[in-house]
Amino acid sequence: MNFDYDVIVIGGGHAGCEAAAASANMGAKTCLITMDMNKIAQMSCNPAIGGIAKGQIVREVDALGGYTGIVTDRTAIQFRMLNRSKGPAMWSPRAQCDRGKFIWTWREILENIPNLHIWQDQVKELLVKNGEVTGVKTYFDVEFKSKCVILTAGTFLNGLMHIGHTKIAGGRVAEPASYHLTESIAQHGITYGRMKTGTPVRIDGRSVHYEDMEIQDGEHDYHKFSFMGEGRHLKQLPCWTCFTNPDVHAVLESGLPDSPLYNGQIQSIGPRYCPSIETKLVTFPEREQHQLFLEPEGENTQEYYLNGFSSSLPLDIQISALRKIPAFRDLVVYRPGYAIEYDFFDPTQLNHSLESKKISGLFMAGQVNGTTGYEEAAGQGIVAGINAALKCAGSEPFIMHRDESYIGVLIDDLVTKGVDEPYRMFTSRAEYRILLRQDDADARLTERSYQLGLASRERYDHWIEKKEEIEKIVHFCENFSLKPALINPALESIRTTPLKYGCKLFDLINRPQITVQNISEHINALKNIINGIKNRREEIVEAAEILIKYNGYIARERVIADKMQRLENIKIKGRFDYKNMNSLSIEARQKLERINPETLAQAGRIPGVSPSDINVLLVLLGR
Repeated sequence: MNFDYDVIVIGGGHAGCEAAAASANMGAKTCLITMDMNKIAQMSCNPAIGGIAKGQIVREVDALGGYTGIVTDRTAIQFRMLNRSKGPAMWSPRAQCDRGKFIWTWREILENIPNLHIWQDQVKELLVKNGEVTGVKTYFDVEFKSKCVILTAGTFLNGLMHIGHTKIAGGRVAEPASYHLTESIAQHGITYGRMKTGTPVRIDGRSVHYEDMEIQDGEHDYHKFSFMGEGRHLKQLPCWTCFTNPDVHAVLESGLPDSPLYNGQIQSIGPRYCPSIETKLVTFPEREQHQLFLEPEGENTQEYYLNGFSSSLPLDIQISALRKIPAFRDLVVYRPGYAIEYDFFDPTQLNHSLESKKISGLFMAGQVNGTTGYEEAAGQGIVAGINAALKCAGSEPFIMHRDESYIGVLIDDLVTKGVDEPYRMFTSRAEYRILLRQDDADARLTERSYQLGLASRERYDHWIEKKEEIEKIVHFCENFSLKPALINPALESIRTTPLKYGCKLFDLINRPQITVQNISEHINALKNIINGIKNRREEIVEAAEILIKYNGYIARERVIADKMQRLENIKIKGRFDYKNMNSLSIEARQKLERINPETLAQAGRIPGVSPSDINVLLVLLGR
């Protein structure tokens, strides 16, 4: 075998899979090194993809030409569109998946991508010469040569699991940790720290009394994750909900002295937005109950995930507490919940391309950058894969701005602000979320990706066809005039106020009672346009309606984003000696020197850099 490659990807999780696929599909000879080919894209925690803001990221990965959305649709056993009661900027798709089928679908895809090889092994050393990556060395003592390396090791770097006082070395249950690699990287001046995350107990569904729970069915409409491919074809299953109670809390509180989180056994930083059940009790002592979600792990298996009950308490405490819930009075579990500590690297040491500022050719993606979640990992992975392939080809890096994608927001937050806890994406983190909807990810990103050489011609044509159909509907609505005498009977049947004067159909659709679909039943010309759409009719009609109803908000946010883009265009990297600029605050000098921002806009987003500091830089640039 020839162990020379353009790109090597370390780790076969969600970041690693997207990185390897993107790199190989762009023409780079790529090798994915993973310790277990049977655990590729393993869902280490929740068997679900998407959720608030996370669903938008998956849609963006798909629009770029990634595979997470396609795999999710093929393996989904429940789908829901979250936040429907809010505006479309907040809608977020989420799907429960069959864990086993998810793995094997990903593996089937990866093994059939040209230019992509898979090697089952562990990397123990990063090879560097004169500040540039030259390859890696593995536990099998194989030396790989490469131009770029993408590190996506997840929670495996010096991973340590905790169940009560019991400590087990590992990156995931029943899987070994990765040793030596952190130290191999850190010796080149890259700083690292420790983080903590956790996962709940896994339950045998045959022991559950479902009659004591509330059923939560999924949705069965046309929505899905991928803009391409087929919809859901696996059997659709319900989830179930129940609540803890004071008896549960009493048992849990009795175990707090043995909790690694509270007895000093765990010192690292845990996730604020996915707290353990013991953290909930301590943080919210006045609460008498907490909601739990019982979620299926597979189409034909009995394993269930108990969302909301992440814990590292001793096994007997976990089981005793859960048996105080009526639905779990005869509980049988497959394994307890546990916490895990692992190494991560300070992401402010990265450029927006996710390439290290210290080691040329080293890219990092996923939990090694201090994030949490499959979706955040996949988004970073595809960007790292794209940029590694571009670097090998001698091309400029691919950077997404904050008004282009949630992935762009994620990466900018990481490299500009850093992390002091596991980073999770929310819609509130994006200042331009009206522009970053789940329905328009292809409009924002597919053409850019096609120009890069990642999105296929089929995907590009798919988008162009959709774009033309949307424009046809919007153009018709902008130009079709309505007369009160002809349309008012229809408006009364829809239970909305009749017109006193004529208007354009575009303006009428802005009414909350009116949709493109229901008004088309009374306007034959519009109905004919809709019926003439051959593919993805519902998706296209929905996208057109959003553009019509929210046109004013979208236009206003676009103006604001364009104004901010002017600061993004002012390059400042390498133009200032910050440590000797006495006109800046001491904190600003320190932060600017450490992060060395690319643009003036990025400098303004660094915590500790004030507007007055930015004004100083503007004055100096003027000189």
